[in-house]
Amino acid sequence: MKKSGYILITAALVLMQACGRSERYHADVIVYGGTSAAVTAAVEAVKSGKKAIIVSPDIHLGGLSSGGLGFTDTGNKAVIGGLSREFYHRIWLHYNDSSAWKWEKQSEYGNRGQGTPAIDGENRTMWIFEPHVAEKVFEAFISEYDIPVYRDEWLDRESGVETEGGRILSITTLSGKTFRGKIFIDATYEGDLMASAGVSYTVGREDCSLYNEEWNGVQAGVYHHRHYFKTDISPYVVPDDPGSGLLPYVSDEPIRPNCTGDNKIQAYCFRLCMSNHPDNRVPFEKPENYDPKNYELLARVFESGWDEWFDKYDMIPNRKTDTNNHGPFSTDFIGMNYDYPEASYERRKEIIREHENYQKGLLYFVSTDERVPEKVRREMSRWGLAADEFTDNGNWPHQLYIREARRMIGSHVTTENELLGKVEVPDPVGMGSYTMDSHNVQRYVTAEGYVQNEGDIGVHPRKPYKIPYRSIIPKKEECVNLLVPVCLSSSHIAFGSIRMEPVFMILGQSAAAAACLAIDQNQAVQELDYTLLREKLTSERQIVEPE
Repeated sequence: MKKSGYILITAALVLMQACGRSERYHADVIVYGGTSAAVTAAVEAVKSGKKAIIVSPDIHLGGLSSGGLGFTDTGNKAVIGGLSREFYHRIWLHYNDSSAWKWEKQSEYGNRGQGTPAIDGENRTMWIFEPHVAEKVFEAFISEYDIPVYRDEWLDRESGVETEGGRILSITTLSGKTFRGKIFIDATYEGDLMASAGVSYTVGREDCSLYNEEWNGVQAGVYHHRHYFKTDISPYVVPDDPGSGLLPYVSDEPIRPNCTGDNKIQAYCFRLCMSNHPDNRVPFEKPENYDPKNYELLARVFESGWDEWFDKYDMIPNRKTDTNNHGPFSTDFIGMNYDYPEASYERRKEIIREHENYQKGLLYFVSTDERVPEKVRREMSRWGLAADEFTDNGNWPHQLYIREARRMIGSHVTTENELLGKVEVPDPVGMGSYTMDSHNVQRYVTAEGYVQNEGDIGVHPRKPYKIPYRSIIPKKEECVNLLVPVCLSSSHIAFGSIRMEPVFMILGQSAAAAACLAIDQNQAVQELDYTLLREKLTSERQIVEPE
């Protein structure tokens, strides 16, 4: 009797240990990612009567929307519907309360948005906001719909995706947690689940000839914004002396012919939340391993007479900024991210840290170096990181701006031709309208021996365009129960417009709506009757056609 009891206890302990090593969770819809698209996807699934789980590598939800990008790239806000519009409505509700204006009065706020008023009282929406307010809204969604969120859970990219017959059965994270579901949604900026499931993808710029495009590939000498060197500036350590070597962050690769494809991607940066309120300002500190030589090119730009340093200190409420890249040498760390999309987690952390060090060094340089014009240094002394933002990360944004990474090659590749109205879209699940916007991809030496940037493109669609359902689903032969609303199937230049946060929220919701219908119909996502999906989306106030 004693022996059998001992055996039972031992068996129980073994079972408990096994469970500890591999905890198992089940839901109808498993959403991988912590982005704004991940939140709207999970909310839509629950609203549709399904159980959803968010498996997030991030601790903070909302991606760039809560990570510093508060000066929203709206485009035509009339085509932003569904949960995306609900998000901006809830932002409006927050700022409609006078207690939200801690560091300035609402009447003192300039109310400037990107092509639109920041506060749209008529439509009860607000498009410009502080990072912590966005995160508060996302967390309210999660709480309201009682959505389980497993944070700091990283997909085991080597062996963590179990598949059978073109169907994902489960995903397992590095901590040993396993999540089983009927449909999976990859809502990450990187497309890690998609890639680990064996779905085709690409990285970089396509040759123009591949999809009959004009604005893809290398675009040297094309200057659609003000992010290029307007004067002749030497790229060499000793000006005009090639033998002295190149300055930091200048490529020694010869520029390839225009329209040529490559594996290079547009630059990343942190969208910085700064404050000029004396009581809410953290001074810029000298980072470790700071070297002013890294910013020699900027010094030469200033010496050439350039004076646009503060042109993208876009004001958000409470005397704060969403500070973005501007000019030939700015917060974009050009050419230093090429390996990020497919890199290991360890390498990605290194890249993120390199970007952080670069940007912190840049701020210190502009604040202190005597080669920077005195008026610029004097104005910089009024600014610092916002003390009440990102308080668990030294007031530094927790999200690097991943402007593009992997892009799926799915059932249909959306190109500039759809965005420019040259190709009809019969199965829209959302709309976009923003400029096809690519930041610089490389910094090179011209044939004349001067430094120049390449890859900065801005081509505006004549009217809002439709995004097809086929571009958020893989090819049927590759996977039948996966949707990809962020790293969707598009060309590099088309993605330059689609990649806006309001659109990601739209596509996250639409992906989840499709997932729920596929579950109800017991169908592959590729077999779904689009008419049913369209009816569901319109009932959820998603805008899929222009009015």
